[in-house]
Amino acid sequence: MSQPPAMPAAPSGAEQPAAPAVTPRAPRKPRASRAKSVAAVGQGAQPSEHEAAKQPLKKAVKTVAKPAVKKAVIKAAEVPAIELAVAAERHTLAVTPLIGVRPRDLLGAAGTLLKAVLRTPFKAGMHSGNYLRELYRIATGESELAPAAKDKRFADPTWQSNGFLRALVQSYLAGERELSAFIEASDLEGADKGRARFVASLLVDALAPSNLLLTNPTALRKVLDTGGMSLLQGGRQLARDILHNQGMPSQVDSEPFKLGENIATAKGEVVFRNKMFELLQYAPSTPNVFERPLVMSPPQINKYYAVDLSPEKSLIKWVQDSGVQLFVISWRNPTAKQRDWGLSDYVQCLDQAVDVARQISGSPDVNMWGSCSGGITLAAYLGWLAAVGESAKVANTCWAVCVLDMPSVMDATSIGLIATPAALAAAKANSRRKGVLSGQEMARMFAWLRPNDLIWNYWVNNYLLGNKPPAFDILAWNSDTTRLPAQLHADYLDLIQHNPFSNPNKLWVRGLPIDLGQVQVGAYVVGGTTDHITPWQGCYGTARLFGEQSTFVLSNAGHLQSLVNPPGNPKAHFYAASASQADAEDWLAAAGERQQGSWWPHWRQWIGERSGVSRTAPKSLGSKKYPALCAAPGTYVLER
Repeated sequence: MSQPPAMPAAPSGAEQPAAPAVTPRAPRKPRASRAKSVAAVGQGAQPSEHEAAKQPLKKAVKTVAKPAVKKAVIKAAEVPAIELAVAAERHTLAVTPLIGVRPRDLLGAAGTLLKAVLRTPFKAGMHSGNYLRELYRIATGESELAPAAKDKRFADPTWQSNGFLRALVQSYLAGERELSAFIEASDLEGADKGRARFVASLLVDALAPSNLLLTNPTALRKVLDTGGMSLLQGGRQLARDILHNQGMPSQVDSEPFKLGENIATAKGEVVFRNKMFELLQYAPSTPNVFERPLVMSPPQINKYYAVDLSPEKSLIKWVQDSGVQLFVISWRNPTAKQRDWGLSDYVQCLDQAVDVARQISGSPDVNMWGSCSGGITLAAYLGWLAAVGESAKVANTCWAVCVLDMPSVMDATSIGLIATPAALAAAKANSRRKGVLSGQEMARMFAWLRPNDLIWNYWVNNYLLGNKPPAFDILAWNSDTTRLPAQLHADYLDLIQHNPFSNPNKLWVRGLPIDLGQVQVGAYVVGGTTDHITPWQGCYGTARLFGEQSTFVLSNAGHLQSLVNPPGNPKAHFYAASASQADAEDWLAAAGERQQGSWWPHWRQWIGERSGVSRTAPKSLGSKKYPALCAAPGTYVLER
């Protein structure tokens, strides 16, 4: 490694304005119908198949009120909050909602489906005939269709014990099956077939009988049990969401969570502030620390404190307890006035943060961490450092659920189906007009990519059942949204089009072309097996960009769970090996035995070997040049 450059003068943007006056505030899988026998539910005699099929809806309500059945469905009536929270946790915001779902895109997808019907009328007729034949079997009580065992929408036993409701859900499943089968058998190819699947899934999810009060036995039972109060409460919550949440069902009750009180509580200080970010230095919890500090670049799409929720699952606390000096960037939440902040500006911020961390720690270089879109900024920064000949500033890097090869995200996720040039241009024009892309817009776009988990689950829970949304720290963080300045949004969309990290000189940062092939750093890259936002194969591609000696870790978790992965989960496991295979699946086959538990201890050993010598921990945070300004979590994270 070459000698580091002389210590730079104070960054030009190092002004230290007074803290803003803010009020602290808290922060699909495809369903395949399976042919199953319909098991009788409850005790006592049930109506015959033919009689049950003729029962009116009123009888369905009577049936659910019977004591023998009522006992079996108490849990279904409650709709456990933890199930809602876990489902939504798999679908936290990331880079995928940057494009948006325009009405014309949906109409185009619907037109593709209609085109398939017109081009292959024989196949359409055949599947229509299959559907009609299944309806006959349903009417005669001979159908064996049943919901998948994991389909929580139909978990209430009444869907099977009541003939009318059983026939209703069987008809729904038959329609879903034949529509899906027709799309697969059609002559549509590639993206057209994907768009047809997408619009069909939206339609099928919306038409589920569980979404209607009069055909949801759990909701009907609760109306009776509460004397109509659940319906009244659901109406209030619907009105509140129409007024304050742009008509989307609220996913979380954020009231119990207070930043700095019960989340984001790790001990630290703001040691630098400019107009774009605050830099937090965290207090060591060990008597000795490694010389080389770690600087974290979190996503601009979310606030940084996903890595500091409760102490027992705080990655920041884990780093503190590892003897690593830690600095974390907390991005300012921009408004339309900051519409011109772009990727080059954020790269400059990383350089300022690195220089501050070097000065305070006395280390000539740092290690860096980039999560999701924060990793994209980090990659651009590393490329810029190589271009200006200052690569020695960064020795090693960690990449959490970060894909730098953009086509791998587009090809493996729903967003690729609508990432047409016209859609990209429209998304740019929309944010340019408004000045920012708001977090609420991104959340709404993303929800319609996963409607069953992020819309209809909450529609039933909040409005039909009148339950409050769950109080869950990860969801509170996810709902504490930020905005993207128009220029940064446009820059991200250009990355999708040009894929510059795999194609040299397609990206210019601060007037210089970027070639990631010139970057030589150690790399530790983490992906998740069930991550549908940044697919693990794409994360493996990130490791390959930094050479075969990079360490790749595959955790058995989703997007955020791969990052928030503290030890103690008996179901957790991971694979770890160098990125020596060209293909991700080949890597997995050659990675050896899976390792039980969290990957955090594995990372602790890796980073410890690359953090320099051990020395006595500093007694205070900051330095004479960069004194402590206020306690963590700082002020910018509080801005809404």
